[in-house]
Amino acid sequence: MEKFTGRVWLLGDDIDTDIIIPTEYLAMKTIEDMKVYGFSPLRPELAAQIRPGDIIVAGKNFGCGSSREQAPEVVKALGIRCVIAKSFARIFFRNAINNGLLLIEQPDLYDDMKEGDTITVTVNEHVEYQGRQYPIASLPDNLVEILNAGGLVKAMRRRNGLDAEE
Repeated sequence: MEKFTGRVWLLGDDIDTDIIIPTEYLAMKTIEDMKVYGFSPLRPELAAQIRPGDIIVAGKNFGCGSSREQAPEVVKALGIRCVIAKSFARIFFRNAINNGLLLIEQPDLYDDMKEGDTITVTVNEHVEYQGRQYPIASLPDNLVEILNAGGLVKAMRRRNGLDAEE
Protein backbone atom coordinates (compact mmCIF):
# COMPACT_ATOMS: atom_id res chain seq x y z
CA MET A 1 0.00 0.00 0.00
CA GLU A 2 1.16 3.50 -0.78
CA LYS A 3 2.00 5.60 2.27
CA PHE A 4 2.92 9.29 2.51
CA THR A 5 3.16 12.09 5.08
CA GLY A 6 2.28 15.73 4.53
CA ARG A 7 1.66 19.06 6.18
CA VAL A 8 -2.01 20.01 6.58
CA TRP A 9 -3.89 23.07 5.37
CA LEU A 10 -7.26 23.24 7.11
CA LEU A 11 -10.23 24.57 5.14
CA GLY A 12 -13.88 24.68 6.17
CA ASP A 13 -17.23 23.51 4.81
CA ASP A 14 -18.63 24.25 1.34
CA ILE A 15 -15.36 25.17 -0.36
CA ASP A 16 -16.78 25.72 -3.82
CA THR A 17 -15.07 25.74 -7.20
CA ASP A 18 -15.24 29.58 -7.29
CA ILE A 19 -13.10 29.62 -4.14
CA ILE A 20 -10.70 27.01 -5.55
CA ILE A 21 -10.25 28.99 -8.80
CA PRO A 22 -12.34 32.13 -9.33
CA THR A 23 -14.13 32.60 -12.65
CA GLU A 24 -12.07 35.62 -13.69
CA TYR A 25 -8.91 33.49 -13.94
CA LEU A 26 -10.39 30.74 -16.11
CA ALA A 27 -9.45 32.58 -19.31
CA MET A 28 -5.74 32.24 -18.55
CA LYS A 29 -3.84 30.03 -20.98
CA THR A 30 -2.59 27.34 -18.59
CA ILE A 31 -3.26 25.75 -15.23
CA GLU A 32 0.23 26.90 -14.22
CA ASP A 33 -0.88 30.51 -14.84
CA MET A 34 -4.09 29.95 -12.85
CA LYS A 35 -2.64 28.17 -9.84
CA VAL A 36 -1.22 31.31 -8.22
CA TYR A 37 -4.85 32.45 -7.73
CA GLY A 38 -5.96 29.20 -6.10
CA PHE A 39 -8.15 29.76 -3.03
CA SER A 40 -7.62 33.55 -3.39
CA PRO A 41 -11.17 34.62 -2.37
CA LEU A 42 -10.77 32.73 0.91
CA ARG A 43 -7.04 33.11 1.63
CA PRO A 44 -5.09 35.15 -0.95
CA GLU A 45 -1.73 34.06 0.50
CA LEU A 46 -2.46 30.32 0.50
CA ALA A 47 -1.34 29.35 -3.02
CA ALA A 48 2.12 30.82 -2.41
CA GLN A 49 2.46 28.96 0.92
CA ILE A 50 1.51 25.48 -0.31
CA ARG A 51 4.46 23.15 -0.93
CA PRO A 52 4.56 19.90 -2.92
CA GLY A 53 3.24 17.04 -0.81
CA ASP A 54 0.98 19.18 1.38
CA ILE A 55 -2.50 17.90 2.19
CA ILE A 56 -5.80 19.76 2.42
CA VAL A 57 -8.19 18.67 5.17
CA ALA A 58 -11.66 20.17 4.88
CA GLY A 59 -15.19 19.93 6.15
CA LYS A 60 -18.26 18.85 4.22
CA ASN A 61 -19.19 19.43 0.57
CA PHE A 62 -15.69 20.24 -0.74
CA GLY A 63 -15.78 21.17 -4.43
CA CYS A 64 -19.43 22.19 -4.63
CA GLY A 65 -20.51 24.69 -7.27
CA SER A 66 -19.75 24.56 -10.96
CA SER A 67 -18.37 21.49 -12.66
CA ARG A 68 -15.21 23.20 -13.97
CA GLU A 69 -12.34 20.77 -14.41
CA GLN A 70 -9.84 23.52 -13.68
CA ALA A 71 -10.65 23.33 -9.95
CA PRO A 72 -9.08 19.91 -9.27
CA GLU A 73 -6.37 20.66 -11.84
CA VAL A 74 -5.36 23.79 -9.89
CA VAL A 75 -5.32 21.87 -6.59
CA LYS A 76 -3.07 19.24 -8.16
CA ALA A 77 -0.83 21.86 -9.83
CA LEU A 78 -0.28 23.52 -6.45
CA GLY A 79 1.37 20.27 -5.33
CA ILE A 80 -1.41 19.09 -3.02
CA ARG A 81 -0.89 15.32 -2.53
CA CYS A 82 -4.51 14.66 -1.58
CA VAL A 83 -7.63 16.28 -0.19
CA ILE A 84 -9.30 14.70 2.82
CA ALA A 85 -12.80 15.97 3.59
CA LYS A 86 -15.96 14.98 5.41
CA SER A 87 -17.66 14.85 1.99
CA PHE A 88 -17.16 15.96 -1.62
CA ALA A 89 -19.47 17.28 -4.28
CA ARG A 90 -19.97 14.36 -6.69
CA ILE A 91 -18.90 16.11 -9.89
CA PHE A 92 -15.76 17.45 -8.18
CA PHE A 93 -14.95 13.95 -6.94
CA ARG A 94 -15.19 12.54 -10.46
CA ASN A 95 -13.25 15.42 -12.02
CA ALA A 96 -10.51 15.04 -9.41
CA ILE A 97 -10.11 11.30 -10.03
CA ASN A 98 -10.16 11.90 -13.81
CA ASN A 99 -7.31 14.39 -13.32
CA GLY A 100 -5.31 12.12 -11.00
CA LEU A 101 -6.00 13.92 -7.70
CA LEU A 102 -6.56 11.62 -4.72
CA LEU A 103 -9.63 12.45 -2.62
CA ILE A 104 -10.39 10.71 0.66
CA GLU A 105 -13.61 10.95 2.65
CA GLN A 106 -13.13 10.78 6.40
CA PRO A 107 -15.83 12.17 8.72
CA ASP A 108 -13.85 12.70 11.95
CA LEU A 109 -10.32 13.89 11.12
CA TYR A 110 -11.26 17.51 10.34
CA ASP A 111 -12.70 18.10 13.81
CA ASP A 112 -9.48 16.90 15.49
CA MET A 113 -6.92 18.67 13.25
CA LYS A 114 -4.80 21.78 13.61
CA GLU A 115 -3.41 23.54 10.55
CA GLY A 116 0.32 23.01 10.06
CA ASP A 117 0.34 19.60 11.74
CA THR A 118 1.44 16.57 9.76
CA ILE A 119 -0.53 13.43 9.00
CA THR A 120 0.36 10.12 7.42
CA VAL A 121 -1.95 8.55 4.85
CA THR A 122 -1.89 4.84 4.09
CA VAL A 123 -3.98 4.70 0.94
CA ASN A 124 -7.07 2.48 1.17
CA GLU A 125 -6.46 1.87 4.90
CA HIS A 126 -6.24 4.82 7.29
CA VAL A 127 -4.97 8.29 8.13
CA GLU A 128 -2.74 8.62 11.17
CA TYR A 129 -2.71 11.79 13.26
CA GLN A 130 -1.09 12.12 16.69
CA GLY A 131 -1.01 8.36 17.21
CA ARG A 132 -4.67 7.83 16.31
CA GLN A 133 -5.78 5.96 13.20
CA TYR A 134 -8.78 7.26 11.26
CA PRO A 135 -10.17 4.54 8.97
CA ILE A 136 -10.78 5.31 5.31
CA ALA A 137 -12.63 3.38 2.63
CA SER A 138 -10.79 1.51 -0.09
CA LEU A 139 -11.12 2.89 -3.58
CA PRO A 140 -12.13 0.43 -6.30
CA ASP A 141 -9.31 -0.95 -8.45
CA ASN A 142 -10.40 1.01 -11.52
CA LEU A 143 -10.10 4.32 -9.65
CA VAL A 144 -6.71 3.34 -8.22
CA GLU A 145 -5.55 2.55 -11.78
CA ILE A 146 -6.65 6.04 -12.92
CA LEU A 147 -4.97 7.75 -9.95
CA ASN A 148 -1.73 5.79 -10.38
CA ALA A 149 -1.59 6.72 -14.06
CA GLY A 150 -2.05 10.41 -13.26
CA GLY A 151 -5.57 10.69 -14.67
CA LEU A 152 -8.18 9.05 -16.87
CA VAL A 153 -6.67 9.91 -20.26
CA LYS A 154 -3.25 8.63 -19.20
CA ALA A 155 -4.80 5.44 -17.76
CA MET A 156 -6.69 4.73 -20.98
CA ARG A 157 -3.61 5.43 -23.10
CA ARG A 158 -1.66 2.91 -20.98
CA ARG A 159 -4.47 0.37 -21.07
CA ASN A 160 -4.65 0.65 -24.86
CA GLY A 161 -0.90 0.31 -25.30
CA LEU A 162 -0.38 3.87 -26.50
CA ASP A 163 1.93 4.81 -23.64
CA ALA A 164 4.39 2.68 -21.69
CA GLU A 165 4.10 2.45 -17.91
CA GLU A 166 6.47 4.80 -16.11
